[in-house]
Amino acid sequence: MPDNKKQLQNPDALNNRIGLALGSGSARGWAHIGIIRELADMGIQPDIVAGSSIGAFVGAAYASNQLDKLESWVCGLSWKEMINYIDVTITGGGFIQGEKLFGFTREYLKENAIESLPRRFATVATELNTGREIWFQQGPLFEAVRASMALPGLFRPVKLNNQWLVDGGLSNPVPVSLCRAMGADIVIAVNLNGDIVGKHLRQKVKSTKATENNNTHSEATLWERVSSQLKNNLNEHKNMLFSQLRGGNIDSPGLFDVLASSINIMQDRITRSRMAGDPPDITLSPRLSHLGLLEFDEAAIAIEEGKASVRRMRPALEQLLEEL
Repeated sequence: MPDNKKQLQNPDALNNRIGLALGSGSARGWAHIGIIRELADMGIQPDIVAGSSIGAFVGAAYASNQLDKLESWVCGLSWKEMINYIDVTITGGGFIQGEKLFGFTREYLKENAIESLPRRFATVATELNTGREIWFQQGPLFEAVRASMALPGLFRPVKLNNQWLVDGGLSNPVPVSLCRAMGADIVIAVNLNGDIVGKHLRQKVKSTKATENNNTHSEATLWERVSSQLKNNLNEHKNMLFSQLRGGNIDSPGLFDVLASSINIMQDRITRSRMAGDPPDITLSPRLSHLGLLEFDEAAIAIEEGKASVRRMRPALEQLLEEL
């Protein structure tokens, strides 16, 4: 049996040469934690980290030596607690203001500047007016991460430097190019978007009866809360709004179904295109298509699958590193 903790090569030889590109994927992004842990067990601790969306959040925690605290928080996060972080708005370009959720996130990222972190780090966001990707390699860490995670339709866009910014996954879901631009010779990419197209709608068909009996732990619960708060703010058309959010039956998808499936399609297509044009040296692909867009309370499952995705690619990782 090989020793999973053996050092594959002198760590000093790997520093400043290996980049880790952490991709977008909402709740599936907790897999990044498991991937970082398993890579470390193999003796791989990248000096360069680039993240998009949820990858920016986990990458920022890793680059600022806060990964232990983040893992402890997400593994203890219940669905009920997640619901309590949702602050609904009817203005501002998104259903969720994000002040509660990102206010809590600020505790982990603090007020650090990106350039002051112990490990080189960058995030990517998307300029709303032009569609250009914006790289953050310096400046306030929290603001860069917040902009990278501004998922359209859910979170309000962020205004920085007179630019309205949204989720980095719209332009560069797996930022391999950013890693290379930062000086990485070898890039390990994490693609969370494989095999996700249509998954949300297919799973809804399978679980309709169970959802009718128990909505306490499903994405429908969140959108019931959203619709409830919106109904309190809108006195007109409230019955129609509720129906549109949830969807009346499996033949009539609700707003959340359309939103989640559309995001899945978008992320899959953009990821395929970008990685074909700028392929990484190694691609890690956690198998998490069964996790919904907002199932952030399933961290243990995502983290374990992140570790498993590294173990599946261990021979390729070993061969690549031996060639350095």
